[in-house]
Amino acid sequence: MRTSPPPLALELAAHPRAVAEVRRAVREHLGVPCGDVQLCVSELLTNVILHVGEGAPVSVRVRCPDGEDGPVRVEVGDREPHAWLVVRDAGEEEESGRGLLLLDAVALRWGVTQNGQGKTVWCDVPLGPGSG
Repeated sequence: MRTSPPPLALELAAHPRAVAEVRRAVREHLGVPCGDVQLCVSELLTNVILHVGEGAPVSVRVRCPDGEDGPVRVEVGDREPHAWLVVRDAGEEEESGRGLLLLDAVALRWGVTQNGQGKTVWCDVPLGPGSG
């Protein structure tokens, strides 16, 4: 059994260009194919950009499980406690609105934690065969 690396912790401004940079940082940090983890980080960061605002301060944290098994915990935090997440049914012709549906499909579980300074959306994503 190996021990997990320390968590990846990033503080950044929510900009569209940051999405690719964070995906790359997650891949480098985990060191293995991790497409589902990258997808969840992308969708959560994009939600901040769209619903809180471009340039908003955001924190991204990715924590690996101890040992070989267990999910990766992804946390994306912002300072807007009132921009709440709503899973919606995007129409067939709509080009957006499926982010939380994707998150719900690949994550084992997800949720929102509010604190005095905003909220954190978290999800637990399996890492292993089929997640790359």
